Order: sequence, then C-alpha cells, then structure tokens
Amino acid sequence: MLTRCTLTGASFGGAVLQGAKFERCKLPRARFSHADLREAVFEDCQFADPATQGGAVFAFSRLEGARLARCDLTHARFEGSDLYDVRFEACNLLGAVFARTSFGRTFGRKVERIAAELVDCNLELADLSGARLPGARLARSRLRETDLSGADLEGADLTGADLFQAIVDGAKLAGADLTGAEVSGLDLRRLATYRGLKITADQQYRLLDAMGIDVRPE
Repeated sequence: MLTRCTLTGASFGGAVLQGAKFERCKLPRARFSHADLREAVFEDCQFADPATQGGAVFAFSRLEGARLARCDLTHARFEGSDLYDVRFEACNLLGAVFARTSFGRTFGRKVERIAAELVDCNLELADLSGARLPGARLARSRLRETDLSGADLEGADLTGADLFQAIVDGAKLAGADLTGAEVSGLDLRRLATYRGLKITADQQYRLLDAMGIDVRPE
C-alpha cells in the first residue's frame, strides 16, 4: 500500500501491481504500459498535471476489477487496455480518451459479458466513441459534449446523467434508462437504436424539442 506518495512522470512499464492500493498519491503524467493493475485500488489520487495539462496514460494494461475513487484523471488516456468490471467512482475524467479499450470478457467460445461502472463521474469532453458498454452503470455522471458516437449503451443505467450536447451519432440507446437525466439537445434521429428507451413524461418534451417539434400546451 502506498499512501501520500509523489511520483511525477513515473513509468510503470510491465509492472505487476495486482491488488495494490494507492491512497492520496500524486502521480502526475504517470505511464502504465503493459502493467498488471487487476483489482488495484486508487483512492483520492491525482494523475493530472495542472501545469502542463497532461494526464496519465494506461496503455495495453490490465485493469480488470480495478477501482478508482475520487481520482483526478483529467486528460487521461486509456489505450488498448482491458477494463472489464472496472469501477470509476466520483472521478474527474474531463477530456479522458478511451481508445480501443475493452470493457468485456469472453467466457467460453461465444459468451461475452460487459461490466463497468462510471458513477458520479465528470466525463465532460471525454472520448467514448465506439465504446461497448451495454448494461453498464453511468448513473449521475456528467456527459456534456462527450463523444458517444457509435457507442453501444443499450440497457445502460444513465439515470440522473447529464447528456447536454453529447455527441450521439450512431449510438445505441435501446432499453437504456434515462429517467432524471438531462436530455436537452439529444436528437433521437441521430441514434442507431432507441427502442424501449426509459424516460419520464417531462423529458419527452425536451426530446421532441431537440427534434424540431413545436410542443404546445393543450
């Protein structure tokens, strides 16, 4: 367990940190390349560098079952990493990029399961384009201007999320739960799927308005 440590620009290439715990550590611009971070825990850690606006890089690393709580991951990059069953809780992921990451695991030859939680997180301006997150939990997360183009969020929990001006071209939202979410500007015509989308009565007017339909009181 590492507590209150400062490791600026540290490189963890090939490091085996399975089950490790970092608490209140400063890791600005840290690079985790081909690292084993399965079931690792990061609490109240700072990965961003305010001086350079640089973020941490997780490249081709294993984060299955990892938990990151209240961490500053501004401009972090997750590239080609395995994120099955990862949990981000109240993290700042402003401008974070999830490129070619996998939130799934294959059991047997054909059965694939997706598991991920990004709850109460700030994902504003993040890039989740093409991410496969069906059934994932993104409750109460801020997704303003987040790139969700081509993302699969069918059946996802987006209750209380903020989707204002999110980029949703080609995204799949069938069966997703958006009750209590901010949906102003969400144009359903840009989605690939939305059958069974769960919303409340007051939200329907915002969705219709986003489609250019003039809703007037009776």
